[in-house]
Amino acid sequence: MKKIMSLLVLSLLLFSACSNKEENSADSAKKKVYNFNYAIFFPASHLQAQTAEAWAKEVADRTDGQVQITLFPGGTLTKAPQTYEAVVSGVADIGMSVFAYTRGRFPLLEGLDLPVGYPDGVTATKAANDLVKKYEPAELSDVHVLYLHAHGPGILASRKEVSSPSDIASMKVRATGLSAKIVSALGGTPISMSQGDTYESLQKGVVDATFCPIETLKGWKQGEVIDYVVDTKAVGYTTTMFVVMNKDKWASLPEDLQNIMSEVSEEWIYKQGAAWDQADKEGEAYVKELGKSFVSLSDAHNQALVEAMKPVYAEYVKATTDKGLPGDAFLKDLQEMLK
Repeated sequence: MKKIMSLLVLSLLLFSACSNKEENSADSAKKKVYNFNYAIFFPASHLQAQTAEAWAKEVADRTDGQVQITLFPGGTLTKAPQTYEAVVSGVADIGMSVFAYTRGRFPLLEGLDLPVGYPDGVTATKAANDLVKKYEPAELSDVHVLYLHAHGPGILASRKEVSSPSDIASMKVRATGLSAKIVSALGGTPISMSQGDTYESLQKGVVDATFCPIETLKGWKQGEVIDYVVDTKAVGYTTTMFVVMNKDKWASLPEDLQNIMSEVSEEWIYKQGAAWDQADKEGEAYVKELGKSFVSLSDAHNQALVEAMKPVYAEYVKATTDKGLPGDAFLKDLQEMLK
Protein backbone atom coordinates (compact mmCIF):
# COMPACT_ATOMS: atom_id res chain seq x y z
CA MET A 1 0.00 0.00 0.00
CA LYS A 2 2.84 2.37 0.91
CA LYS A 3 4.49 1.60 -2.42
CA ILE A 4 1.29 2.46 -4.31
CA MET A 5 0.92 5.73 -2.40
CA SER A 6 4.52 6.66 -3.14
CA LEU A 7 3.98 6.06 -6.85
CA LEU A 8 0.84 8.20 -6.80
CA VAL A 9 2.65 11.08 -5.07
CA LEU A 10 5.55 10.81 -7.51
CA SER A 11 3.15 10.85 -10.46
CA LEU A 12 1.37 13.95 -9.13
CA LEU A 13 4.68 15.73 -8.62
CA LEU A 14 5.81 14.89 -12.14
CA PHE A 15 2.46 16.02 -13.58
CA SER A 16 2.62 19.27 -11.60
CA ALA A 17 6.19 19.93 -12.73
CA CYS A 18 5.26 19.37 -16.38
CA SER A 19 2.19 21.62 -16.04
CA ASN A 20 4.20 24.38 -14.40
CA LYS A 21 6.84 24.08 -17.11
CA GLU A 22 4.18 24.42 -19.81
CA GLU A 23 2.56 27.38 -18.04
CA ASN A 24 5.90 29.10 -17.55
CA SER A 25 6.73 28.50 -21.20
CA ALA A 26 3.37 29.97 -22.25
CA ASP A 27 3.84 32.96 -19.91
CA SER A 28 7.32 33.50 -21.31
CA ALA A 29 6.01 33.55 -24.88
CA LYS A 30 3.12 35.78 -23.89
CA LYS A 31 5.43 38.23 -22.13
CA LYS A 32 7.84 38.78 -25.02
CA VAL A 33 9.22 42.32 -24.79
CA TYR A 34 9.37 44.56 -27.87
CA ASN A 35 11.91 47.39 -27.75
CA PHE A 36 11.59 50.39 -30.06
CA ASN A 37 13.47 53.67 -30.47
CA TYR A 38 11.61 56.95 -31.00
CA ALA A 39 13.18 59.91 -32.84
CA ILE A 40 11.89 63.34 -31.80
CA PHE A 41 13.26 66.68 -32.98
CA PHE A 42 11.95 68.65 -29.99
CA PRO A 43 14.43 69.05 -27.11
CA ALA A 44 13.70 66.96 -24.03
CA SER A 45 12.63 70.07 -22.10
CA HIS A 46 9.90 70.95 -24.64
CA LEU A 47 6.32 70.23 -23.61
CA GLN A 48 5.75 68.26 -26.81
CA ALA A 49 8.67 65.95 -26.05
CA GLN A 50 7.39 65.52 -22.50
CA THR A 51 3.90 64.70 -23.80
CA ALA A 52 5.43 62.13 -26.16
CA GLU A 53 7.34 60.63 -23.24
CA ALA A 54 4.08 60.32 -21.33
CA TRP A 55 2.60 58.51 -24.36
CA ALA A 56 5.49 56.02 -24.38
CA LYS A 57 5.08 55.42 -20.65
CA GLU A 58 1.34 54.86 -21.04
CA VAL A 59 1.97 52.33 -23.81
CA ALA A 60 4.45 50.49 -21.56
CA ASP A 61 2.02 50.50 -18.63
CA ARG A 62 -0.97 49.25 -20.59
CA THR A 63 1.03 46.51 -22.31
CA ASP A 64 2.34 45.38 -18.92
CA GLY A 65 5.87 46.27 -20.01
CA GLN A 66 5.78 44.30 -23.24
CA VAL A 67 6.28 47.41 -25.39
CA GLN A 68 9.28 49.49 -24.31
CA ILE A 69 9.93 52.75 -26.18
CA THR A 70 13.17 54.70 -25.77
CA LEU A 71 13.02 58.38 -26.75
CA PHE A 72 15.82 60.16 -28.60
CA PRO A 73 14.81 63.85 -28.36
CA GLY A 74 16.59 66.88 -29.78
CA GLY A 75 17.39 65.25 -33.11
CA THR A 76 19.93 62.89 -31.52
CA LEU A 77 18.81 59.85 -33.54
CA THR A 78 17.87 61.61 -36.76
CA LYS A 79 17.50 65.27 -37.75
CA ALA A 80 13.99 66.65 -38.22
CA PRO A 81 13.94 66.81 -42.08
CA GLN A 82 15.19 63.21 -42.33
CA THR A 83 12.93 61.68 -39.66
CA TYR A 84 10.16 60.43 -41.93
CA GLU A 85 12.53 58.65 -44.30
CA ALA A 86 14.44 57.29 -41.29
CA VAL A 87 11.22 55.60 -40.14
CA VAL A 88 10.57 54.24 -43.63
CA SER A 89 14.08 52.73 -43.78
CA GLY A 90 14.00 51.44 -40.21
CA VAL A 91 16.77 53.66 -38.83
CA ALA A 92 14.07 54.95 -36.49
CA ASP A 93 11.29 52.63 -35.31
CA ILE A 94 9.00 55.54 -34.44
CA GLY A 95 9.43 59.18 -35.43
CA MET A 96 7.91 62.60 -34.76
CA SER A 97 8.59 65.49 -37.08
CA VAL A 98 6.97 68.04 -39.39
CA PHE A 99 5.43 67.36 -42.80
CA ALA A 100 6.49 70.80 -44.04
CA TYR A 101 10.19 70.06 -43.51
CA THR A 102 10.12 68.03 -46.74
CA ARG A 103 8.11 70.25 -49.10
CA GLY A 104 6.56 68.38 -51.98
CA ARG A 105 6.80 65.00 -50.23
CA PHE A 106 3.23 65.25 -48.88
CA PRO A 107 1.27 67.24 -51.52
CA LEU A 108 -2.24 66.48 -50.28
CA LEU A 109 -1.38 66.97 -46.61
CA GLU A 110 0.10 70.40 -47.33
CA GLY A 111 -3.54 71.45 -47.23
CA LEU A 112 -3.53 70.96 -43.46
CA ASP A 113 -1.13 73.90 -43.06
CA LEU A 114 -3.18 76.35 -45.13
CA PRO A 115 -4.17 79.64 -43.43
CA VAL A 116 -7.81 78.63 -42.93
CA GLY A 117 -8.33 80.25 -39.53
CA TYR A 118 -7.48 77.59 -36.96
CA PRO A 119 -8.68 78.80 -33.54
CA ASP A 120 -6.47 76.54 -31.37
CA GLY A 121 -4.20 73.51 -31.30
CA VAL A 122 -6.86 71.00 -30.24
CA THR A 123 -9.02 71.93 -33.24
CA ALA A 124 -6.07 71.83 -35.65
CA THR A 125 -4.96 68.47 -34.26
CA LYS A 126 -8.42 66.91 -34.45
CA ALA A 127 -8.97 68.16 -38.01
CA ALA A 128 -5.64 66.72 -39.15
CA ASN A 129 -6.39 63.27 -37.73
CA ASP A 130 -9.97 63.21 -39.02
CA LEU A 131 -8.90 64.12 -42.56
CA VAL A 132 -6.09 61.56 -42.69
CA LYS A 133 -8.50 58.86 -41.52
CA LYS A 134 -11.01 59.89 -44.18
CA TYR A 135 -8.66 60.27 -47.16
CA GLU A 136 -5.99 57.67 -46.26
CA PRO A 137 -3.47 59.51 -48.46
CA ALA A 138 -1.11 57.34 -50.47
CA GLU A 139 1.77 59.59 -49.43
CA LEU A 140 1.60 57.97 -45.97
CA SER A 141 1.33 54.39 -47.23
CA ASP A 142 4.96 53.53 -46.46
CA VAL A 143 4.53 53.96 -42.67
CA HIS A 144 1.99 53.14 -40.01
CA VAL A 145 0.39 56.35 -38.74
CA LEU A 146 -0.04 56.45 -34.97
CA TYR A 147 -1.42 59.99 -34.81
CA LEU A 148 -0.84 63.59 -35.91
CA HIS A 149 -0.77 66.85 -33.96
CA ALA A 150 -0.64 70.53 -34.87
CA HIS A 151 0.10 73.80 -33.10
CA GLY A 152 -2.29 76.66 -32.44
CA PRO A 153 -2.83 79.52 -34.91
CA GLY A 154 0.19 81.38 -36.20
CA ILE A 155 0.17 85.07 -35.30
CA LEU A 156 2.32 88.01 -36.38
CA ALA A 157 4.88 89.17 -33.83
CA SER A 158 6.34 92.49 -34.94
CA ARG A 159 8.86 95.16 -34.05
CA LYS A 160 6.74 97.65 -36.03
CA GLU A 161 3.18 98.70 -35.33
CA VAL A 162 0.60 96.98 -37.51
CA SER A 163 -2.96 98.29 -37.60
CA SER A 164 -4.07 96.89 -40.97
CA PRO A 165 -3.01 94.21 -43.46
CA SER A 166 -1.59 96.90 -45.75
CA ASP A 167 1.09 97.67 -43.14
CA ILE A 168 2.61 94.23 -43.77
CA ALA A 169 3.28 95.11 -47.41
CA SER A 170 6.36 97.14 -46.47
CA MET A 171 7.77 94.60 -44.03
CA LYS A 172 10.37 91.83 -44.08
CA VAL A 173 8.82 88.90 -42.25
CA ARG A 174 10.48 85.72 -41.04
CA ALA A 175 8.37 82.95 -42.51
CA THR A 176 9.08 79.43 -43.69
CA GLY A 177 7.21 76.89 -45.75
CA LEU A 178 3.58 77.77 -46.27
CA SER A 179 3.65 80.85 -44.00
CA ALA A 180 6.00 82.41 -46.57
CA LYS A 181 3.10 82.33 -49.03
CA ILE A 182 0.96 84.21 -46.52
CA VAL A 183 3.53 87.01 -46.38
CA SER A 184 3.78 87.14 -50.17
CA ALA A 185 -0.02 87.22 -50.52
CA LEU A 186 -0.05 90.27 -48.22
CA GLY A 187 2.64 92.02 -50.26
CA GLY A 188 5.42 91.57 -47.72
CA THR A 189 8.87 90.07 -48.20
CA PRO A 190 9.24 86.59 -46.67
CA ILE A 191 12.65 85.77 -45.21
CA SER A 192 13.31 82.09 -44.53
CA MET A 193 15.33 81.19 -41.45
CA SER A 194 15.35 78.74 -38.56
CA GLN A 195 13.80 79.57 -35.19
CA GLY A 196 17.30 79.58 -33.74
CA ASP A 197 18.31 82.52 -35.98
CA THR A 198 15.11 84.52 -35.55
CA TYR A 199 15.90 86.17 -32.19
CA GLU A 200 19.07 87.83 -33.43
CA SER A 201 17.50 88.75 -36.76
CA LEU A 202 14.63 90.54 -35.01
CA GLN A 203 17.03 92.17 -32.57
CA LYS A 204 19.26 93.52 -35.37
CA GLY A 205 16.39 94.50 -37.67
CA VAL A 206 17.23 91.94 -40.35
CA VAL A 207 13.51 91.15 -40.23
CA ASP A 208 10.67 93.34 -38.98
CA ALA A 209 8.38 90.56 -37.82
CA THR A 210 7.85 86.82 -37.61
CA PHE A 211 4.88 84.56 -38.23
CA CYS A 212 4.75 81.95 -35.46
CA PRO A 213 2.51 80.31 -32.86
CA ILE A 214 2.55 82.52 -29.78
CA GLU A 215 4.23 79.79 -27.70
CA THR A 216 7.40 80.49 -29.71
CA LEU A 217 7.68 83.94 -28.15
CA LYS A 218 8.40 82.26 -24.83
CA GLY A 219 10.00 79.03 -25.94
CA TRP A 220 12.57 80.83 -28.08
CA LYS A 221 12.51 84.09 -26.04
CA GLN A 222 11.53 86.05 -29.14
CA GLY A 223 9.04 88.04 -27.07
CA GLU A 224 12.03 90.02 -25.79
CA VAL A 225 12.79 91.48 -29.23
CA ILE A 226 9.30 92.31 -30.55
CA ASP A 227 6.89 95.05 -29.51
CA TYR A 228 3.54 94.01 -30.95
CA VAL A 229 1.53 90.77 -31.12
CA VAL A 230 -0.99 91.06 -33.94
CA ASP A 231 -4.01 88.77 -33.83
CA THR A 232 -4.14 87.23 -37.30
CA LYS A 233 -6.23 84.22 -36.28
CA ALA A 234 -8.70 84.97 -39.08
CA VAL A 235 -6.09 83.34 -41.31
CA GLY A 236 -4.48 81.30 -38.57
CA TYR A 237 -2.25 78.66 -40.10
CA THR A 238 -0.76 75.65 -38.37
CA THR A 239 2.19 73.31 -38.83
CA THR A 240 1.14 69.67 -38.78
CA MET A 241 3.39 67.05 -37.20
CA PHE A 242 3.35 63.29 -37.54
CA VAL A 243 3.96 60.37 -35.19
CA VAL A 244 4.58 57.37 -37.43
CA MET A 245 6.01 53.87 -37.07
CA ASN A 246 8.02 51.63 -39.36
CA LYS A 247 5.59 49.22 -41.05
CA ASP A 248 7.66 46.10 -40.41
CA LYS A 249 8.12 46.98 -36.74
CA TRP A 250 4.38 47.56 -36.44
CA ALA A 251 3.68 44.24 -38.12
CA SER A 252 6.01 42.49 -35.66
CA LEU A 253 3.59 43.25 -32.83
CA PRO A 254 0.76 40.84 -31.99
CA GLU A 255 -2.73 42.20 -32.56
CA ASP A 256 -3.51 42.80 -28.88
CA LEU A 257 -0.46 45.05 -28.49
CA GLN A 258 -1.27 46.88 -31.72
CA ASN A 259 -4.76 47.55 -30.37
CA ILE A 260 -3.37 48.98 -27.14
CA MET A 261 -0.96 51.28 -28.98
CA SER A 262 -3.81 52.45 -31.21
CA GLU A 263 -6.05 53.14 -28.20
CA VAL A 264 -3.36 55.17 -26.43
CA SER A 265 -2.56 57.08 -29.63
CA GLU A 266 -6.25 57.96 -30.07
CA GLU A 267 -6.27 59.45 -26.57
CA TRP A 268 -3.07 61.35 -27.23
CA ILE A 269 -4.63 63.21 -30.17
CA TYR A 270 -6.38 65.40 -27.63
CA LYS A 271 -3.49 65.44 -25.14
CA GLN A 272 -0.94 66.55 -27.73
CA GLY A 273 -3.28 69.26 -29.05
CA ALA A 274 -4.00 70.41 -25.50
CA ALA A 275 -0.25 70.61 -24.86
CA TRP A 276 0.05 73.07 -27.75
CA ASP A 277 -2.76 75.18 -26.30
CA GLN A 278 -1.14 75.14 -22.87
CA ALA A 279 2.13 76.30 -24.41
CA ASP A 280 0.27 79.10 -26.22
CA LYS A 281 -1.29 80.27 -22.94
CA GLU A 282 2.13 80.34 -21.32
CA GLY A 283 3.55 82.22 -24.30
CA GLU A 284 0.80 84.83 -24.14
CA ALA A 285 1.28 85.31 -20.40
CA TYR A 286 5.03 85.67 -20.91
CA VAL A 287 4.63 88.42 -23.53
CA LYS A 288 2.13 90.26 -21.36
CA GLU A 289 4.59 90.18 -18.46
CA LEU A 290 7.10 91.83 -20.78
CA GLY A 291 4.60 94.64 -21.37
CA LYS A 292 4.26 94.15 -25.12
CA SER A 293 1.22 95.47 -27.01
CA PHE A 294 -1.54 93.20 -28.31
CA VAL A 295 -3.28 94.34 -31.50
CA SER A 296 -6.76 93.24 -32.61
CA LEU A 297 -7.72 94.00 -36.19
CA SER A 298 -11.14 95.28 -37.23
CA ASP A 299 -13.71 92.99 -38.83
CA ALA A 300 -13.05 94.67 -42.17
CA HIS A 301 -9.33 94.11 -41.88
CA ASN A 302 -9.83 90.48 -40.89
CA GLN A 303 -12.02 90.01 -43.95
CA ALA A 304 -9.28 91.58 -46.06
CA LEU A 305 -6.85 89.01 -44.66
CA VAL A 306 -9.20 86.18 -45.63
CA GLU A 307 -9.66 87.57 -49.16
CA ALA A 308 -5.90 87.86 -49.59
CA MET A 309 -5.51 84.14 -48.93
CA LYS A 310 -7.73 83.00 -51.83
CA PRO A 311 -4.81 82.79 -54.30
CA VAL A 312 -2.95 80.61 -51.76
CA TYR A 313 -5.92 78.22 -51.64
CA ALA A 314 -6.22 78.24 -55.43
CA GLU A 315 -2.53 77.42 -55.85
CA TYR A 316 -2.89 74.41 -53.52
CA VAL A 317 -5.99 73.14 -55.34
CA LYS A 318 -4.31 73.44 -58.74
CA ALA A 319 -1.10 71.77 -57.57
CA THR A 320 -2.96 68.78 -56.12
CA THR A 321 -5.39 68.50 -59.02
CA ASP A 322 -2.48 68.42 -61.45
CA LYS A 323 -1.17 65.41 -59.51
CA GLY A 324 -4.55 63.68 -59.60
CA LEU A 325 -5.19 64.34 -55.91
CA PRO A 326 -8.50 65.51 -54.37
CA GLY A 327 -7.15 68.82 -53.02
CA ASP A 328 -10.39 70.70 -53.69
CA ALA A 329 -12.50 68.24 -51.66
CA PHE A 330 -9.82 68.06 -48.97
CA LEU A 331 -9.79 71.86 -48.53
CA LYS A 332 -13.60 72.09 -48.52
CA ASP A 333 -13.82 69.40 -45.84
CA LEU A 334 -11.24 71.24 -43.74
CA GLN A 335 -13.08 74.56 -44.04
CA GLU A 336 -16.39 72.85 -43.20
CA MET A 337 -14.84 71.32 -40.06
CA LEU A 338 -13.74 74.74 -38.86
CA LYS A 339 -17.23 76.16 -39.21
